[in-house]
Amino acid sequence: MEKPILITQGDPTGVGPELIIKAWLDGQLDGPRPVVVAGDAAVLQRAADIFGVELECRSESRGLADHVLCLGHRHLPLRALSRLATDELVYGRPDRACGQAMIDYITWAAEACLAGAAAAMVTGPISKAAIHAAGCPAPGHTELLAQLCGVDKVVMMLAGQRLRVCLVTTHLALAEVPAALTTDEILVTMRITHRALRRFFGLERPRLAVLALNPHAGEGGQFGDEEARLIAPAIAAARGEGIAASGPHSADTLFHFAVGGAYDAVICMYHDQGLIPLKLLHFEDGVNVTLGLPIIRTSVDHGTAYDLAGSGRAGTASLVAALRLAEEMAT
Repeated sequence: MEKPILITQGDPTGVGPELIIKAWLDGQLDGPRPVVVAGDAAVLQRAADIFGVELECRSESRGLADHVLCLGHRHLPLRALSRLATDELVYGRPDRACGQAMIDYITWAAEACLAGAAAAMVTGPISKAAIHAAGCPAPGHTELLAQLCGVDKVVMMLAGQRLRVCLVTTHLALAEVPAALTTDEILVTMRITHRALRRFFGLERPRLAVLALNPHAGEGGQFGDEEARLIAPAIAAARGEGIAASGPHSADTLFHFAVGGAYDAVICMYHDQGLIPLKLLHFEDGVNVTLGLPIIRTSVDHGTAYDLAGSGRAGTASLVAALRLAEEMAT
């Protein structure tokens, strides 16, 4: 039997649980590999209530699952890792118990992947404030996974069918980006991206476009010297290692060629430089992928969407795309 893909429920007071139920009811979780949800039976039933569906929860061991949610002849395997009092939960207001539950879902799924019992993990959106309140020292989802996997450096990649972007720096104030950039950080980002595209995407020689930081790639030093001082040396070092990297490319023109198929991934210096074009093209079906881990982790490319939680109106496209990409990478 194929190893399963694990889906973590995410914030019990966000849209994660209802996205899982909605996608399951629509048959969108069916695929080449079985799926096991890491979550909470009562929370998932509350999500099913939104769609007018009554589920039967059976205590039943099925591989990594210890419960099964049933609707007629259909079954959704579940690893019940929390037992939250749903009558006390308020959408958009996670408490400390919710924060601990989110940590437990992520930790169990990562450990199952590390042990080789699961093929990949797909993560639902969490509340950083809630996991911090529960005592998690990591700044967020990705950093927690890096700690669990014993990895110092990871790369955030956002991916869609038409574009992949990888970030050298992530959640920083724009004013802090130039000081945070180093030749080594840029080079390590290229190395991790190159290895991951070969291993998980089947690309023999991935083509990486490396962006400049400044307008017009610095215009010969008129608009900044980071291109000559930091970025070009990193590209030269990467090419010396056999990585097909080019640049520094001006960000205002490069994406036209990347979307046209000239490159397999774009290395971006800061968050919005990559995410604005990515979300312009893949606002609904973009996928967040963590490169550099010894396991496969994809995620929805959106947050907890508290304004939609409990309404049933949140779209499942990103969750389904994350699942499909995890299946592809595992294959």
